[in-house]
Amino acid sequence: MNKSFLILRREYLTRVKKKSFIIMTLLMPLMMAALMILPTYLAMMDDKEERTIAVYDPTALVLNRIEGNEFTKFHYIPEQEFKELSKNFKSGKYYAVLNIPTNILNTNRAEMISDKQVTMDVKYFVSNRIEKIIETEKKKQIIDEIGVPDLERKLAATKTNITVETIKIGEEGKAVKSSSEIAMIIGLAAGFIIYMFVFIYGTMVMRGVMEEKTNRIVEVIISSVKPFQLLFGKIVGIGLVGLTQIAIWIILGTAITSATAAFSGRASAGVATQAQNVMSGPQMEQLAASSPEAQNKVLEIIGLIGNLNIPLIIFALFFYFICGFILYASLMGAIGSAVDSDEDAQQMMLPVTLPLIASIIMVMSVAKNPEGSLAFWASMIPFTSPVTMMARIPFGIPVWQIILSMSILLATILGTIWVAGKIYRTGILMYGKKVNLKEIVKWLFYKN
Repeated sequence: MNKSFLILRREYLTRVKKKSFIIMTLLMPLMMAALMILPTYLAMMDDKEERTIAVYDPTALVLNRIEGNEFTKFHYIPEQEFKELSKNFKSGKYYAVLNIPTNILNTNRAEMISDKQVTMDVKYFVSNRIEKIIETEKKKQIIDEIGVPDLERKLAATKTNITVETIKIGEEGKAVKSSSEIAMIIGLAAGFIIYMFVFIYGTMVMRGVMEEKTNRIVEVIISSVKPFQLLFGKIVGIGLVGLTQIAIWIILGTAITSATAAFSGRASAGVATQAQNVMSGPQMEQLAASSPEAQNKVLEIIGLIGNLNIPLIIFALFFYFICGFILYASLMGAIGSAVDSDEDAQQMMLPVTLPLIASIIMVMSVAKNPEGSLAFWASMIPFTSPVTMMARIPFGIPVWQIILSMSILLATILGTIWVAGKIYRTGILMYGKKVNLKEIVKWLFYKN
């Protein structure tokens, strides 16, 4: 074990001291946050190009009723000009021609003519404007037919948004507020983290074994270390690198969440104080109503996260990461010892990693229905449980299912390590021979 520890220490320190590891560990949380925020920010940016759309409306249904904005304007044209533009349209004065057919109330269709593809923003902007006018016109016709006064306002008053709040009763009978959305997000995030790390660091183990075999360094090493000790030290050392990265990310995530809560409180207080100095009347009342609401929303989300069984989630995250990593890293290490080239490694990896890929495909369905048959069996099968079980645990599944899943996974790891050790012991010193699955199965029965 002392020699395994020396190998473990070397594998761990060599990777943790790399600048790329330090930089990526610190930058990844910021990059992930940017990855989620940036698309939303870009989607909220308005199109700044000014356009004028010619409108031909023989029914006069939308005449002078389509509202433009700062960048998109509408200009109504007569029939003669519409015919000329339909025959020979070129962008210039107008971006496009909007034709309102006479039967639009029945077909719900209009058409835009242009010499280029109309952008999605313009298309949806125009269709939304026309929809409002057509809906108003249809409502007006129905109201006139029924003869009920002020019917539209009365119908509008019936519009209702229902928010269903979920209350979870704990084993001690204590009721706490819960959120299916937050449980789902945390479960998916945990499953994705395990999938990503098992894949990345498992591949790292395989590459490390292949590199030592190709360079023939392993021939020197195993003169003083048993093959199993070498594989064990390499897997555990690289696994600890992944654990270090996850631990740093959890600490950074907790610090960012705490800072957000504190900032939210101070910002709301600051805004309220500033508003008292510069505003009065309705503006002040509106801002005073909105600031505490935003602050309460952030605090409510943090409170809902706190109502989850955080210690169990963190324990399960580390357990399934370690076990999932050992399970797949053992197999990938065995593959690395059996092949001599990247091409052979890719072919051998596919059947090994298929269950892992299947688990990340199933994880969304599991998170949507954590009590279903798919969720149960996927979290019991050891090759998919590291990812899928993490999508179920935030919802509070029975403890016996967690214990059973962990037990099956541990038992499978023991068998996998035995198989990987047999393959590694034979394959690490075998050169120039094209191996296949049949040959590898033979290695399992070699003695000494």
